[in-house]
Amino acid sequence: MGDVKLNPDPSCSSSPLFPSLVSPPSPASSSSSSLPYRNGVMPFMLSVSAEHLQRFKQLLLEENPSPDCSPLTWDQLKSARCGEVVHLLTEYFPGRRAWEVAHDIFAKMNQRELCVQIQRELNEILPNLEPEAWNQRKRELTLEEDESDKIREYKARVMSEHSALWDRTSWPGNNVDFFYQEPWGEDTLLQCLLLPRKPQGRQPKTVVLLGDAAVGKTTVAKKVMLEWAKDKFYAHKAWFAFYLHCQEMDGLEERSFSELIACKLSGSLALASRILSHPEHLLLLLDGFEELTLTLVDRPEDLSQDCSQKMRGSILLTSLLSKTMLPDATIIVFLRFNLWKTVIPFLKGPSLITLTGFSTPERSRYFRSYFKHGRDADAALRFAMGNAALFSMCRVPVTCWLVCSCLKQQMERGSSLPQAFPNAAAVFVHYLSSLLPTQVRHAVSETHQEQLKHLCSLAAEGMWKNQWVFGETDCSLARLDERDVQLFLRVRVLRRVAANRDLIAFTHPSFQEFFAALLFVLCFPQRLRNFEALDSFHVLQLLAHPGRRRNPLAGMALFLFGLLNDTCTLSVEQLLGCKVSLGNRRKLLKIAALPPDGDPPAPHHRLPQLFYYLHEIREEVFVGQTLHECRKALLVINKIRELQVSAFCLKFCRRLQELELTVAKMTSLSPGPLPSPRPEGSDRNSLWWQDFCSVFRTHESLEVLTVKDSAMDTETVEILAAALRHPHCNLRKLIFRHVGSLVVSEGILRVLVENQHLRHLEIEDTKMRRQVIEALCSTLRHPRCFLQTLRVSSIYRLVLASGLLSAEPNHSADFCSLFHDRSLLDGCPFDPTTGADLIWSLRKNIHLKTLMLRRGCLERGEPCAPVLAPQLERLSLENCDLTSLSYRSLGFSLVSNRSLTHLSLAENALQDDGVKELWNILRNFSFPLQRLVLRSCALTSECCQDIVSVLDKNKTLRSLDLGCNSLRDAGMILLCQHLLKPDSGLQVLELGECRFTSFCCPVLTSVLLHNCTLRHLDLSGNSIGLQGAKLLQDAALQRVLGPRVVLPLTGLPHPNSCWSDEKVDLDTPVNRGRQSIVTGKVGRGGAGRCGEPLLRLYPGWARRSEAANRQQERHRADPPKAVTTCLRAGIPS
Repeated sequence: MGDVKLNPDPSCSSSPLFPSLVSPPSPASSSSSSLPYRNGVMPFMLSVSAEHLQRFKQLLLEENPSPDCSPLTWDQLKSARCGEVVHLLTEYFPGRRAWEVAHDIFAKMNQRELCVQIQRELNEILPNLEPEAWNQRKRELTLEEDESDKIREYKARVMSEHSALWDRTSWPGNNVDFFYQEPWGEDTLLQCLLLPRKPQGRQPKTVVLLGDAAVGKTTVAKKVMLEWAKDKFYAHKAWFAFYLHCQEMDGLEERSFSELIACKLSGSLALASRILSHPEHLLLLLDGFEELTLTLVDRPEDLSQDCSQKMRGSILLTSLLSKTMLPDATIIVFLRFNLWKTVIPFLKGPSLITLTGFSTPERSRYFRSYFKHGRDADAALRFAMGNAALFSMCRVPVTCWLVCSCLKQQMERGSSLPQAFPNAAAVFVHYLSSLLPTQVRHAVSETHQEQLKHLCSLAAEGMWKNQWVFGETDCSLARLDERDVQLFLRVRVLRRVAANRDLIAFTHPSFQEFFAALLFVLCFPQRLRNFEALDSFHVLQLLAHPGRRRNPLAGMALFLFGLLNDTCTLSVEQLLGCKVSLGNRRKLLKIAALPPDGDPPAPHHRLPQLFYYLHEIREEVFVGQTLHECRKALLVINKIRELQVSAFCLKFCRRLQELELTVAKMTSLSPGPLPSPRPEGSDRNSLWWQDFCSVFRTHESLEVLTVKDSAMDTETVEILAAALRHPHCNLRKLIFRHVGSLVVSEGILRVLVENQHLRHLEIEDTKMRRQVIEALCSTLRHPRCFLQTLRVSSIYRLVLASGLLSAEPNHSADFCSLFHDRSLLDGCPFDPTTGADLIWSLRKNIHLKTLMLRRGCLERGEPCAPVLAPQLERLSLENCDLTSLSYRSLGFSLVSNRSLTHLSLAENALQDDGVKELWNILRNFSFPLQRLVLRSCALTSECCQDIVSVLDKNKTLRSLDLGCNSLRDAGMILLCQHLLKPDSGLQVLELGECRFTSFCCPVLTSVLLHNCTLRHLDLSGNSIGLQGAKLLQDAALQRVLGPRVVLPLTGLPHPNSCWSDEKVDLDTPVNRGRQSIVTGKVGRGGAGRCGEPLLRLYPGWARRSEAANRQQERHRADPPKAVTTCLRAGIPS
C-alpha cells in the first residue's frame, strides 16, 4: 500500500533495450507488471502472429548458429513461444547476429514492417554492438532410467501441488464466491522472464520479481513450476526447477543444499548430487523472504561453495543469493518492496521486474465479473473509483475480492455505500467484524476487548520492527496465549507459516496493518490514560518525510487516519463491540501540522504521504487545522488517485501562496468496450480536475503557479485556463517549464488579458505551435495586457534575429538568412513573419518592465533602428548568439532609454572588439544602469582599460559581473587600481574563474583593506594558492573588525537570489552595511548564506547544487543583496 512515485517527466522514456539495474522500478498504473520485454531485446517479436511465428521457427532451423553452439533442433523450437524464440536467438546467435538472422528470416517471409523495425534498432541503437565474453560451459546431463523415473515422479508431484493457484479455503469468511482472475499479460511475462537485459548480454542468471504483499509473486512462482513440469517453460533449456521457501532453510538444524534438494526428489541424494554437478541446468525459485527469521551473512569468508557441506540456513541462503555456491545456476527471487534494500547487497547483477497487480482496467473487469448484474457492477465500481485509497488497494487480487464482497453485502441490505463506507478502513471494519463476533462467547477468561487488544499489540509490535512472522516469544510479549492464538487461527485472521508450524502470521499483511492501527484507537477505561498513546517518534515514523519513495508503515498510517474518522469510529464501536478513544488524534494533528525537517521556512507538503492520510480521515476540521499554515505545495500528479487526493486537500490550504505542479496526461480508465460513448470514469476525472483548479479562484493568497514536466490534453488545459481567467483568480506569476506543446495554448495566453493581476510569465524548454506564437504576439499588443516580466528560454531554438532591435514590423527580410541554415532551426516554431511579429509586440507593450530571453538566436543582418522599449527596466539576453552588430544596435537603444537599470549579456561570445561600442556609450552618456553582467563573453585583459575608464566616468553602475572571462593577472591589476581610488562607487564585483593567480593577491589585499564601498567580491574558481588565500583571509579579518564595517544582517535573501520582484537600492544605509567576500576554488556565484559565521573555511571545491546554478542562471542580472563576510579557501588542483 506504500505509494509510488512515477517519472514526472512525460517526455522522458527509457530505451526499450536497457532496463534499470540499480533501483527497483516503480509500478505503473497502466499495466500489471513492468514486463521484461518492454525493456528487453526484440520487443517487436511479440507482435508476430502464431502462424508467422511457426514459419519463423521453421526458417530458423536453416540458420547456422555460433561455432560453440550445437545446431538447433525442432524439439527445441516446436513449443517455444515468442519470448522463448528470442531467448534461443540470443543464445545461439550472440551479439548483432541475432538481429541480422531475424532480419533475414523476416525478409524471406516478406514482413517488411518488421524488417524496418529491426534495421532501425541495428542503425540507431546497436551501432557498436559486440557480444560479451561468454563461456557457456554447457554440458549434457544424461540420466539413467531410474533417475528419469524419479524426475517424472517429481514433476507429477509439482503439478499436483501447484495446480491450484489459489486456495479459497485459506481465506477467511464466506469465500464461496471467491474467484481468481489472471492479470492481463501474465503469459507474456512468463515467456519473457529470462530474456537478456541488454542486447549484447546473455540470459540473466539472477532475476528479481518485486511487488507489494499478495500482489501475485507466489502465484507467478507456482505458474513457473507448473509450466516447467508440463515442459512448457523454456523447454529448450532442459532445466531442473526447484521451488524453495526460505523457511525451509530457517532454523537451528544444519544441513547441506544437496540434502535440501534430495528431499524434493524422494530422498535421492545421488540424483540431487548429479543435478547439482551441472548447475547450468538448475533453476531455483526463492520465495518467502518476508517470513524469514534468520539474518543473512555479510562476511564473504563465511560463505561456502560446497553443496554437500552442512551449514546453517543463513550461510546456505546467502551463498545461493551471492552466487558463491552454484554461480552458473539461474535464480528467480520473489521479494516485497520493503525487503529490497536488505537483499540487494547480496545479489550479483540482478535483472529487475515489477509486479503491480491489477491495472485499472483489470480492476474494472473484476468488478464486472463479480457482480452478476450490470447495474450493481456500475454502482459498486463508481463508488470504489470515488475512493482513492480503496480502489488502490484493489490492485491486490484478494483485496479486490474482499472489497467486492463487502460492497455486495451492503447493497443487498439496501444500505447506502457512502454512508456505510466513508473510507477504506470502514470496509475492513465491516469485513473483520463478520469474523470476530461469533467467537466472543468462547472467550472465557478475558473480555473481548482485551483479547482484541493483545492481537493488536502483536500486530503493532511487528509493524514497528518490520516483522511479519511471529513465534511463541512474540505472542507471550503481547500476552496472546495459545487459546487466543487458536481462536484467531480458526477464524483465519492468523495462519500457520507453511514451512514451520511453530510460527504464525496474519492471513494477509493488510490485516496486520489494520489491527496495528486499531490499537491506537481502542479505549481502555481501567487505565489512568485510557488509550495506547503514540509518542512523537512513532508519529514521525508513520508520517515519514514526503520526499521518501516508499514508507513501509504507509498502510498502517492510512488505516489509523481512517479509523479516526467519526463515522468509522462509530462502526468500530457498533460492529466490533469496542470502546474507542480519539486521544491520539490530537498528537497526530500537532505533529502533522509542523513543516518537515529540511524544508523551506514556509510549510511545505507534497504527495504522496500526508495528503493520502488526510483524504482518508475526511474530517474537515482536522484537515483544515493540519494544512492551515501550508504556503507552498509541490505536487506530482501521474494517476487519477493523486488528482483526487490533491483536489480534496488543496481546498484546506487556505494560505497557499505558491503551487508547483507536474501533471501527466490523463489516461483512459476504460477496461474495454462500454455502453457509454466516453471512457469509463472520464466524466468523474474531469470533475476532479475542475475541483482541483477551483483553488485558483477560492484561494486569494495563491499568487504563483509553476507547471513543469507536464503533458495535458486539450480538455485538461482548457479547464485550467478557465480557472486562471476567473475574476477572483489573483495569480501574479505563471511559469511553464518543459511542458507539452498543448499546455501553452491560446486559452492559457488569454489569461494575460482577462486576469488583471498577472504580471510575470515564463516559458522554458517548451515547443510552441505557430498559432500559439501568433496568439502570444497578439496578446502582448493588447491594451489590457499588464505583463511586466516576460522570460522566454529555449522555445526549441527561439529565433529573434536582429529584428529584436527593429521598430518596424515589416523587417521580416532580416530573418531570411537564418532560415537557410536548417541545423539551427530544428524544431523551431518561428518563421520570418511570426518572429518579426513577436519583436513588434514586445515593442508595443507599454507595461513590460522585465524581459529575459535565453538560448535564442539573434542573427547577423543589416543595421536596424533601436527598439528598446522606453519603460524597460531589466533586460537579459543570455546565450543568444549576439554579434557585434547586435551590440551596436543595443548600444544605440541604451542612449534613448532612461529606465534600464539591469542588463545581462552573459554567454555571448562577443570578445573585446564586440563590446567596445557598449563601453563607449557607458563612458559618454548618463543613464541609470546599475547592474551589468558580462559573464562568459570571451573577454580578455585587453578590455580592462575600457572597463576602468567606464567605472571612472559612470557613477551609477554599482554591480559588475565579469566572471568566466580570461582577464588574467594583468586585467585584475588594472581593475584593482580603480578600486583603490577613493571615489570608486562599485559595490559588487564578481570575478569568478577569471584565470588569475596569487600574483594578484597583494593588490587584492590592499583593496580589501582600503576600499570603503565594495560590499561583495567574488574571486571563486581562481588558483590563488594557500599563501594567497591566507593573505586574503587576514585582510578580511582586519576589515571585519574595522570601525567602518557593519556586522552582517540576518534573515536576508541569499546573495544569488537576484532578479527578485523587489527593487534594491544599493545606496541605502542598510545595503551600505552589507559585506561579502568569496575566495578560492568554489562554484559559480558564491557568497555565503545570511546567518552564517563571519568566517568559515571550505577546503577544496564547494560544489553548488543544480538548483542553485539554475537560480543564478535565471537571476544573474540583479545585484547580490545578501551580505555575509565569508572566506572560502581552496587548494588549486
